[in-house]
Amino acid sequence: MSELLDNRRYRMNRLKAMIMRLHEGESPEALKVEFQSILDEVGPGELSALETQLMDEGLPQVEVQRMCDVHAALLGDMRPPEFQAAEISGHPLNTLKRENTRLREIVGEYRSVLSSLPKAAGKPLGDERIAAWRKVHEQLGLVEYHYQRKELLIFPYLEKAGIAGPPRVMWGVHDEIRERLKAVSELLESAADLDGAEMALVRDAVILPMLDQIESMTEKEDRILAPMVAEHASDGDWAEVAGQWRDLGPMLVEPQGVWLPVLAASPPPAAQVGPQEAIRMPSGHLNLEELVAVLNTLPMDVTFVDADDRVGFFSEGRDRIFARSRTIIGRRVQDCHPPKSLHIVEQVVDDLRSGRRDVAEFWIQMEGRFIHIRYFAVRSREGRYLGTLEVTQDVTGIRSLEGERRLLDETPAGRE
Repeated sequence: MSELLDNRRYRMNRLKAMIMRLHEGESPEALKVEFQSILDEVGPGELSALETQLMDEGLPQVEVQRMCDVHAALLGDMRPPEFQAAEISGHPLNTLKRENTRLREIVGEYRSVLSSLPKAAGKPLGDERIAAWRKVHEQLGLVEYHYQRKELLIFPYLEKAGIAGPPRVMWGVHDEIRERLKAVSELLESAADLDGAEMALVRDAVILPMLDQIESMTEKEDRILAPMVAEHASDGDWAEVAGQWRDLGPMLVEPQGVWLPVLAASPPPAAQVGPQEAIRMPSGHLNLEELVAVLNTLPMDVTFVDADDRVGFFSEGRDRIFARSRTIIGRRVQDCHPPKSLHIVEQVVDDLRSGRRDVAEFWIQMEGRFIHIRYFAVRSREGRYLGTLEVTQDVTGIRSLEGERRLLDETPAGRE
């Protein structure tokens, strides 16, 4: 056993040394042979576990991200792995692969549009060229939903298998891409004021790096993520993913048909409360159907995280503010948030658990709406911490109320 631990520590030290060389400016290309020797020894699964452990021990995520670039450069010399799930029409991994193909096409179209823009100082971009740029940028913006599906539907199965590093690193890159997409969207609003020289600066500093990141991510998904998750997710897991795929917004491509898994016979479910059976509480009772309907009718989104920091429940109202999928049930709350906000999530949960706070609240402005977010400590009668309740509400309309209304409105709410 001690020999195995020593070997693991030896390999981790080798990875750390390689990461430091990358940090000091050595190119990923120069490290490919050395990295291949480690990969040959441990395989992708243990390599991911090593990367996760490095981050758990305090190595900054951005540095581990450099190692993923070496991995991608190495795999770029090889054919993409072929495995059955990605070739089955309608399977989520087949759809993911086809979306990546479409993303690479859009990136190519984007590069072509950029090459058509003038580069000289004083030369206006022109309405037609700006329109072409805006159109391809809007198409590329659909990558947001592609990333949401990864974060909400696919990453949970890696985390359940103890593979937390790659999802964290990928999510960090997603957020970098999102920031660049947003910056370019804002720039497009005043594109008519740019000349060719200014556009050339923006292209080199922001747009081309963004396109490189998106293109590189498609390769990492096809060559690293998909084979890895295929190893750990069952057909039942993929059925759950497929059932929620359309719930998360627009798609880059339509799934090719409907995939139906062949599921092994499962044991009968544990006893559950029937839909009409009363759930008795100190202040009254509801049956299960009523309880679900009440929670989903609340004019706010609620999510409960238990005392072990695992997501236990979320409401499924008609107009959710932030996307949720049922695959997050049982997921660590820390893994449900982007890496850049992880420290805030951990502080909120720690403060509520310890009793330093009973509530933490935030508010943001999003797409013209004012969003109020509150976290409440849920405690037993004896004061024992049971978990955290997140309540998110669009209060835009509430903030604009004035005076009084004592009579029923002529137009019933929700019937406009």
